[in-house]
Amino acid sequence: MDSLGLPYEIIVIDDGSIDRTRENASNYKVKVLFNERNMGKGYALRRGFRSACGDIIITMDADGSHDPEEIPHLIKPALEGVDMVTGSRFLGGQKDYTSKLHIFGNKVINTIIMIVTRKIITDSQTGLRAIRRETLKKISLDSSGFEIETEITVKVLKNGFKLQEIPINCRKREHGKSRIRTLHDSIKIFKTIVKSVVKTGSE
Repeated sequence: MDSLGLPYEIIVIDDGSIDRTRENASNYKVKVLFNERNMGKGYALRRGFRSACGDIIITMDADGSHDPEEIPHLIKPALEGVDMVTGSRFLGGQKDYTSKLHIFGNKVINTIIMIVTRKIITDSQTGLRAIRRETLKKISLDSSGFEIETEITVKVLKNGFKLQEIPINCRKREHGKSRIRTLHDSIKIFKTIVKSVVKTGSE
């Protein structure tokens, strides 16, 4: 970010973790938000969105799977007017980051989203994305769990905002274990798609 010469802030959201995230992050020039108990990824992201001050908001997972050096590639299209830029792990990036089951699930969700939005999407579950503040103000988000990624994607597309995917590499997670429960979270994601489509259509 320093190399871009743009003002920025870093927000770390500690969602009730027990790995000293808050203490370690406090040693750096960052804003730390702390949840007393685990509230879920969606809740954490929504809290971060409310706290962020910038015109462009970047989200990324904190498990070491995303490369911060790819952030400038997300920012450039956003500065040129793209409403949301997402990093796709399936556009030339590495595909050995997760299990075949998760990859299959992602593709199923992508297909459903493409059917309901009539827009092409290759990685709806990516955690690395750039969203313009003005875009976030125009969509209401209420997901608390992993389904937040789907809700954001569907509402951005259904509301006619411009979404651009760029290829990224994704490394094997360096910290912790995935809390995704395949069947449970897949059901929640499907319900979120239906709810987002219905809600958008009634607005």
